[in-house]
Amino acid sequence: MGSAFEGLTKEVAEVVEAVSASVVGVGTGGSGVVMGEGLVVTNAHNLRGEEVIVTFSDGRRAAAAIAGLDADGDLTVVSVDTGGAPTLQWGERSARLGEMVLALANPGGRGMRVGVGFVSALDVAFRGPGGRRISGAIEHTAPLTRGSSGGPLVDGDGRLLGIDTHRAGDGFYLAVQAGEELRGRFDALARGESPRRARLGVALAPPRVARRLRRSVGLPERNGSLVHAVETGGPADRAGIRHGDLIVAAAGAPVTSVDELAASVEVSEDGGSIDLGVVRGVEEIAVVIDLRGGGTADEGRV
Repeated sequence: MGSAFEGLTKEVAEVVEAVSASVVGVGTGGSGVVMGEGLVVTNAHNLRGEEVIVTFSDGRRAAAAIAGLDADGDLTVVSVDTGGAPTLQWGERSARLGEMVLALANPGGRGMRVGVGFVSALDVAFRGPGGRRISGAIEHTAPLTRGSSGGPLVDGDGRLLGIDTHRAGDGFYLAVQAGEELRGRFDALARGESPRRARLGVALAPPRVARRLRRSVGLPERNGSLVHAVETGGPADRAGIRHGDLIVAAAGAPVTSVDELAASVEVSEDGGSIDLGVVRGVEEIAVVIDLRGGGTADEGRV
């Protein structure tokens, strides 16, 4: 028993020693990974401006600039003098359920942190900072301290399996899987290609909340996504969408969840506009939102 434990401890220590120089601090409270000469990847929510300080494992600090930013996907690549810090190797396979993994971090450059755990679930979905659904994540049990987001999740060979994002509660943590999709996103961001996603510019409550609120004020229950905030000057605002509107249809299809509405908006990107069915009180109206610019509202019945 003791020999097996000592052997495992030695293996973990060797992985940490091999990987730690690639793990950096980002800003005052985040982590990141050196994934190329002059390039560090981290979570978008770790940034607090156009310029950020990156702290390397040897204590060196350097100013970094944003190369590419995907705020909805919670990923960014910054350009910085990596000073010979080694690049972490991409994993050559997907994570396996039950395999042992290591989570590494250097929160804000305050020193290395290591957690050991196991992959507890695969293909998990969660919402990014802007509310967009992010799928395909790894759930694991390697404990993470505050400031570990943006750090790497690695396998027993020290290869990248994912980028840690946040706690999922009850001792579970999430990492964006480092597969072909993430590699493609990284390459695009490194080239300075920040994605431009179509958006309505609204904050939404799910259908169950909408039904409860309408019932509480004596209005007929309807399925749909309730608008509880409208971004000033955004596409929805320009089209006349108001706080309290209930979006019941998008592009001719019923809206039964926030994710369905978001998917309809993304599909409409090429056309540049989307037709919405909206219930305002008891009145039904048709709204055409120009996702590239202004919008028009038709007050006639749908």
